Amino acid sequence: MSEAKTALPGARFDGIAVIEEAGLQGMITLRGDLGDKALASALHEVTGCALPGPREVVLAGEKGAAWMSPDELLVMVPHGDTAAAVATLEAGLGERHALAADVSDARAVFDIRGAFAREVLGKLMPVDFSADAFGPGQIRRSRMAQVPAAVWMTGEDAFRVVCFRSVAQYVFDLLKTAASEGGEVGLYA
Repeated sequence: MSEAKTALPGARFDGIAVIEEAGLQGMITLRGDLGDKALASALHEVTGCALPGPREVVLAGEKGAAWMSPDELLVMVPHGDTAAAVATLEAGLGERHALAADVSDARAVFDIRGAFAREVLGKLMPVDFSADAFGPGQIRRSRMAQVPAAVWMTGEDAFRVVCFRSVAQYVFDLLKTAASEGGEVGLYA
């Protein structure tokens, strides 16, 4: 069996913001009744986190969960822990109508950092990235130019973007273009 690889190993661009592939990330789509205490308990067992509310992301180190829709979470764990996390979620959910699926290899993850990170993302997504409208603990699912993407803050002037692996090069190229030197427009100045 071959070793897991990211979509764009080592991809990095330094411009008005740093764009970098984040590396391997364990990701599980968890679908079910988000009001079910068993689901919340299983999530806590896997991540140590409480259930996120609508448009929220909760993180505890390398683990966490992001609200994706009224019946869907994106559960994040270290890449090597994904299979065990899926098994734990399935055991905790028992016979309930729910799904825990490893989607790690179907996604690409990018980090955007720097004073112009909000502006880079604001040029590509119909989201208000101003500090008053978008902050830590919030997630947005939207379109990045032509493709779906999710974004949340990982620190001050730092964001994480998740997209489908099949469009990783396209998303990286979009981010590079938006972060090119001289591309500052004062969007959030």
